[in-house]
This record gives sequence, C-alpha cells and structure tokens, in this order.
Amino acid sequence: MYYVPYIHPYQPYYANMPIYNDGRQLVYSNYSDRLEHPNRYDFVRSSNINGKIPLKDYGPNPFVVNINEATKQNNTYRTALWTGPHLQVTLMSIDVGEDIGLEIHPDVDQFLRIEQGQGIVQMGKSRDNLNFERDAYDDFAIMIPAGTWHNVTNTGNTPIKLYSIYAPPNHPFGTVHVTKADAAEEGHAHNESTVIFGMTPDEWIKHTEFLVNEGLEDVERGINATHILQEFILMGVLVGKGYSPERAYETVEEWERTGESKLLQQSKKM
Repeated sequence: MYYVPYIHPYQPYYANMPIYNDGRQLVYSNYSDRLEHPNRYDFVRSSNINGKIPLKDYGPNPFVVNINEATKQNNTYRTALWTGPHLQVTLMSIDVGEDIGLEIHPDVDQFLRIEQGQGIVQMGKSRDNLNFERDAYDDFAIMIPAGTWHNVTNTGNTPIKLYSIYAPPNHPFGTVHVTKADAAEEGHAHNESTVIFGMTPDEWIKHTEFLVNEGLEDVERGINATHILQEFILMGVLVGKGYSPERAYETVEEWERTGESKLLQQSKKM
C-alpha cells in the first residue's frame, strides 16, 4: 500500500485551533494533569529524529496520525492508540501461525483493517459453529457485530498488522498487551490500577463529586428520595455518555423545569 500525501498550496489558520506542523502531535502530559488543567496543551515532537510514531494512548484529545505507518510499526499483540468515552482504536500484531483468539463482545461492535499480511476470518453466533469464513488480505476491512463469536488466524508468512476500532471501548485507557498471554490476564486484573475509559475508580469518584454534593443538598431540602434517585441516576448516565457532571446536572434540571420530563415533575410533587 502506497501513501501519497496531499500537499495543499497554503496552510490554513483556524481561530482557537492548534496548527500541526514540524512533526508535532498535540498531547497531554498525563491523565491526572488533563483533569486538573483541561485547557493546557503540551507539544511533543513525535517523528523528527527517526520517523517513529510514539505508540501510546492519545485519547480522548484531538489527534491525527498516519494509521498505516502506526499499525505497521506496532510489534505488540495489542496497544491502545486512542480511547474516548464512545470509541477506541487499538493496534495489533499477530505472529505467523498465531490467531487473535476466539472471543465475543456482547455489547461492542468492532471494525478491523489489515495493513499488512493475510489471514482467515471466522465468525458465528456460537463458538462451536463459526459458519462465516472469509480470507482477508492487506487493505481488507472486517466488520464484527456485537454478540458475534469471531477469530482471525494468520495464514501468511509475515505478521498480520491490523488496527481495531471498538464502539464503545473494550479495553482500559492506555492498554498495552505485549503478548497474547498478557491480554488473557486482563480480565483477571481487578486491583487498584484498574482504569475505565481513562480514569481509575477513585478518579471517577472525584470527577462526580459535584453531583454527590448537589444530591446531599437536595436531601437537606427535604426532596423525596424517589425524585433524587431519578435525577442523579439520569445524571450519572449522561456523564457516562460524555457529559461533564455540571452539564449533566443542568440538562436534567432543565428537563424538569421545562416539563420535557413529566415523570420528574410528578416525582418531585410526591
């Protein structure tokens, strides 16, 4: 596959938008810093010296990359390149004669694109009946519906290099599985280092502290428990969809205030 860059005659300028040049990528220094300083940008040179792209999780920030080059550069079984609240991109390398491993994602749709190598794709509703089978090569895309058993086996003489898109994300922010065995341990690693969509459990608690305080104030005002639970469970759902706690609070309050939610108005009068 040949990459031919598009050369525009001039460099446009967009107000309040970063201009990418000199091989620099816009990234943050670390996730905790992003929480405390969401508007601060750090610029890191990514490929000026040896042409290599630093392979790490750049989500959930705006990011542009040559995905073909990044995919071929990756030598790990799986490395997360970008993780957001609703989507995740990972890079994978499958050795000759190896496979991804038979798996199923009940609530996650998956997209795979092969950038190097060849293999056989198997899918089915049962792990014992993979009745969908296709050959796939360089530049082939594979769509895997949620709830479908699937596997990809390397049938060529070079490693398969592919990238995978999960919607919603399927692995913790910053995931790196050097080997297939490392990936198998992910499901058993439930400890203080657990990260879900970019935050540890304690960081999620701190992130939603605003909602906890607002809920406690409603309790002190004597608002009935049914109404409080309805409101703050709804707010939690919106935070999970990517809303900030403040915006989630304002949205649900507006539903009640404007009458867009009749049920919220009714429960408040109980």
